[in-house]
Amino acid sequence: MSATVAVQPQVLREPTILDRPERRFPLDLEARIPRIRNLFHSATKNQWDPKTDIDWDRLDLSKYTGEQLSGAREYWSRRAWGEYGAISESPALLIRFCQDRLEPDLQLFFTIRSQEEARHAEVCYLLAEKLGGYVEQPYVTNYQNSVATHGIRKMALDPNFSLEAIIAALVCAAEEIAFDVFKHLCDVTTDPVALQVVKAVMRDEVRHCAFGWYYMEHRIKTMTPEEIKVVENAVITMIEKVEMNGYHSSWLAPETSASTQEVTADRLTWEAGLGATVEELEKPVFVGSVQRIRRQMAPWGVELPTFTHPKIGEF
Repeated sequence: MSATVAVQPQVLREPTILDRPERRFPLDLEARIPRIRNLFHSATKNQWDPKTDIDWDRLDLSKYTGEQLSGAREYWSRRAWGEYGAISESPALLIRFCQDRLEPDLQLFFTIRSQEEARHAEVCYLLAEKLGGYVEQPYVTNYQNSVATHGIRKMALDPNFSLEAIIAALVCAAEEIAFDVFKHLCDVTTDPVALQVVKAVMRDEVRHCAFGWYYMEHRIKTMTPEEIKVVENAVITMIEKVEMNGYHSSWLAPETSASTQEVTADRLTWEAGLGATVEELEKPVFVGSVQRIRRQMAPWGVELPTFTHPKIGEF
């Protein structure tokens, strides 16, 4: 049930990256993309521990109704589900970087990114637990179509998929949208502990987004029009089939009893100030994100079309 980014295949080489012979040596540790190397150094200096660096003792559950706590534990559990996918995609991309003999800066940064995604999953899980208990899966199973992983780890190991298309779709599109949502959550979250969690995750996401843009700016000038078209198709698919299907925001999902329940959980969480938002507030954030991504990719020769969603219209 995974939503997969449909990238046009390149020339067939091997069945999977894992079928290649070992090609790690000789090691190259020189800084080839200085801005990404700087992201690695920044990440190593800004580590934090979900168990000890969040002031969990400040979480006062007596301020909230049982309904609000139930909605919030469901919301933060859903956040954790999304992070689990990122935990698995990071090592897959790390293998791709090594096997393609790419710049060592990518490998160094993604060792830290893997840790950060695990940290995000842990802090979301811990908050859900403290709000009443972590929920292991959607209450209504057909909502899994919206929150299932987007297939990146499979594509990362497939030499038929363009790495640039994967990075542009995953980071410059999906992670950029996620970052804007977290920035918005900082404005609408009032609970001190939930706000601390949101801000901690957002600080890591700044680097994740920067990585994608830095890498694509490094690569785009040597790419052919055909290769850039593959990037364009991947970004379009990520926005249309993943983001607009409710991967990050439940109100974008097709309307079913499942999505209605998730939207209700979001509203209860938002009303309590525990870290979620609602359609009327998030809609302009989402539209603004897509419009900015369109503008930033235009100089590459990537032309994103006008998108249409029943709850937004054309944008």
